[in-house]
Amino acid sequence: MKYTQAKWEREDEHLYEPLLSEKDGKEIAVNSSLPDELTRDSLELPDLSEPELARHYTRLSQMNYGIDSGPYPLGSCTMKYNPKFTEDVAALPGASIHPDRPEESVQGTLELMYGLQDYLARIGGMDAVSLQPPAGAAGEFTGILVAKAFHEANGEGDRRTEIIVPDSAHGTNPASAALGGYDVVELPSAEDGRVDLEALDAAVGETTALFMLTNPNTLGLFERDIERIAEIVHEAGGLLYYDGANLNALLGRARPGDMGFDIMHYNVHKTFATPHGGGGPGAGPVGVAEKLAEFLPAPRVKKMNGTYERFDPERTIGKVHGFAGNWLVLVKAYAYIARLGDEGLSDASAKAVLNANYLASQIEYDVPHGPFHHEFVASAGDQDAADVAKRMLDYGVHPPTTKWPEIVSEALMTEPTEIENCETLDQLAEAFNAVATEDDETLEAAPQRTTARRIDQASAARNLRLSWQALSE
Repeated sequence: MKYTQAKWEREDEHLYEPLLSEKDGKEIAVNSSLPDELTRDSLELPDLSEPELARHYTRLSQMNYGIDSGPYPLGSCTMKYNPKFTEDVAALPGASIHPDRPEESVQGTLELMYGLQDYLARIGGMDAVSLQPPAGAAGEFTGILVAKAFHEANGEGDRRTEIIVPDSAHGTNPASAALGGYDVVELPSAEDGRVDLEALDAAVGETTALFMLTNPNTLGLFERDIERIAEIVHEAGGLLYYDGANLNALLGRARPGDMGFDIMHYNVHKTFATPHGGGGPGAGPVGVAEKLAEFLPAPRVKKMNGTYERFDPERTIGKVHGFAGNWLVLVKAYAYIARLGDEGLSDASAKAVLNANYLASQIEYDVPHGPFHHEFVASAGDQDAADVAKRMLDYGVHPPTTKWPEIVSEALMTEPTEIENCETLDQLAEAFNAVATEDDETLEAAPQRTTARRIDQASAARNLRLSWQALSE
């Protein structure tokens, strides 16, 4: 295949430099801005017919396990089925527009963004929302930057140097806090798995910038003392941050803003069934109380005299992502919320809670604490949780999250979400219970029935083989 200059021209505008030319009968890379070691002298591709190619990719798709294949009870990460109608909405011809077009030509887009800001604000009990952060962790970091800007505006930026996180917090919480330049203070949990009020009271003070909390927490337990928690943090001059990972347990029933939270991020893939980022586009909108609205990222969208326009908050922290966020992901979230409505969102949270408690009651592993909301954490006891997970693959289901949170020994963190029916939950329970009776030798040899056997995960990550030729070299 040869690429000539003419192939990359449109009228007199050169869109690209030529990629390949021919020298001595060989195609070579030319005019490349890449380092020499990253360019090719030739490009060899398999010579396949269309049926061969179609069958190859079909076989590859059948080797992978996904939420379209069966239950995926990955606790905390919340792998939820993505309804296909949202994909259809995002694929409409008018949905894909260049984000730099003039405002008067994209009024429909801005109206949808304005509507999603409003949806999320009302769902979370927040006063203002930014759609810009491209993932949940990015939303966390954005919230921390907003908190920092708030404290600096009050003349306390140098003094407020600590962020408190529970010992069961998502790993991104302390990471985001550290990335924001804060010292991380770990808060031990009480015996019931919730926040230890005495420990919190002792931890907060003049140096506290933020307390990051997930409610329900990672054990699936609602923080019953949340109003007192908010009071303790606010009396010390700190802000209360809501990690939105588990918001799907509260939809239509409780709002973080009403509990006293000042900042929150929304994991739209967990709550509103958009695709999980997985290295690709995601979204992590951030909501704040009124006193923090002026610090949100720019731009936001407002309605003025019947039209929609972008604006920069007065004391904005600036951009945290290009344009207004990952637009098509936000379209899918809007479509999901609009279709379900108030009644549908409340029904989703009810089923998420019901499914978690039902599945917890059906498995033979020890399940400390409870009753639960959206998820639960069982203990594998004398078995190794990682071995349990590998063996569950042989029973045709995806395993739960393992080894975390560490406050439960050999943790099996399980979240069926609201999408599964009773038959599927029983299938999951059967897999759990079958593995619970097996010996260590069987578990350590698993999986036996999958396309790929157990691998050295550390070596696989460090010694990547990214070429189709790798195995023949």
